[in-house]
Amino acid sequence: MGIDANTLYGTLNLLVLRALREGPLHGLAVSRLIEAATRGALRIEEGALYPALHRLERDRFLEGEWGRTEENRRAKFYRLTRKGRRHLERETARWTSHVTAVAGLLDVEAPWSEA
Repeated sequence: MGIDANTLYGTLNLLVLRALREGPLHGLAVSRLIEAATRGALRIEEGALYPALHRLERDRFLEGEWGRTEENRRAKFYRLTRKGRRHLERETARWTSHVTAVAGLLDVEAPWSEA
């Protein structure tokens, strides 16, 4: 069962930054890495990915440089900036905190039966 990236609204930037933590990648490689890392559960569509890459570059979390893919196609390769790494660390901690809180709430039954 796949999860649409829109279902995880607000997490796309975090996913992109995390993918680029491993090193410079072009857009299609970012999308493929996210899909592979989530075992196909998340598929990032071009219509969402490229605007996110452009926003992150505009906000100076990423730097882009034109180059050639392994197939010798021209593509823009993105890499994390120092600011982007710091942002990734903060957002990862925040996201982890939210996930822990929601997971704890989903495991608890007593408050729901008292309502």
